[in-house]
Amino acid sequence: MLTPGRSLALHAESGRELPRVEAFDDLYAMGVRPRHGEVVMVAGRSGTQKSGFALFWTAQMNLPTLYFSADMSAFTASSRLASMATKDTTEMVEAGMAEGGKYRQAYIDALAESRITFSFGSPISWRAVDEELEAYVELWDAYPQVIVFDNLMDFEGAESDYTEQMAVMQGCTELARHTGATVIILHHASDKNWEAKTNPWAPPSRDQVKGGLSEKPELSLSVALDPTSMAYNVACIKQRMGPCDPTAGRYATMICQPEYTRFAKAEKRAIVQAAQAQPTEEWSPTKVALTMGS
Repeated sequence: MLTPGRSLALHAESGRELPRVEAFDDLYAMGVRPRHGEVVMVAGRSGTQKSGFALFWTAQMNLPTLYFSADMSAFTASSRLASMATKDTTEMVEAGMAEGGKYRQAYIDALAESRITFSFGSPISWRAVDEELEAYVELWDAYPQVIVFDNLMDFEGAESDYTEQMAVMQGCTELARHTGATVIILHHASDKNWEAKTNPWAPPSRDQVKGGLSEKPELSLSVALDPTSMAYNVACIKQRMGPCDPTAGRYATMICQPEYTRFAKAEKRAIVQAAQAQPTEEWSPTKVALTMGS
């Protein structure tokens, strides 16, 4: 048993906020505070760049990360990271890897500082999770600070079994408590409800997340992508230690750049549009690219 003071002292690190990512500034402004040791769900309808969002987030935080992927192949995941690091498109990365020689080596070198370790294979099983964690600890003498599961329905037996999905969520909670890691789990929202058909670019509300499983994590984010403007809308539909909106009526908007697996603050889109409309010496396309940075 623990007194409240002793419990707080022992778990102080778990309450720290995760490193902030510049592209998410509008989300932070809404009071969203992802923390160490939490279970975080990222939910969205099909084709909403959930995997890209999670990969970008973890890469930008630059924390030791163990990433379980059943949706992406090993080459897709690593080429996305290389694209992110070099600001070349994924097509350019693929072409460079196929070309070989100095081009291939340049992309391999670009990944040298990455702190993400991947585990690929479908379905994801808890046995595989245990084995990968043991190997990770053996290699680094520490648990990862972030663990990503892409995605919940790719866990063994969880594709259509609600009971198994609930068991996975419980397992994620126990994993976060045992390791102190932030566990990020991706999940699907319904594509068939009325809102998905009438307002598909709005983030799904809490009750649209399949199985009602967005209730379980400490923090649940829902995402939606407008493929015309590439506006990426992120709502906080559950947050145990801060404000949230279960209806997803209030959301932050950033810009998705899928060809680079990157996201940027929405204000940067306005800078680009202004530069394209009135190119001047001060705002040349080259200078705009430099201004945009990440």
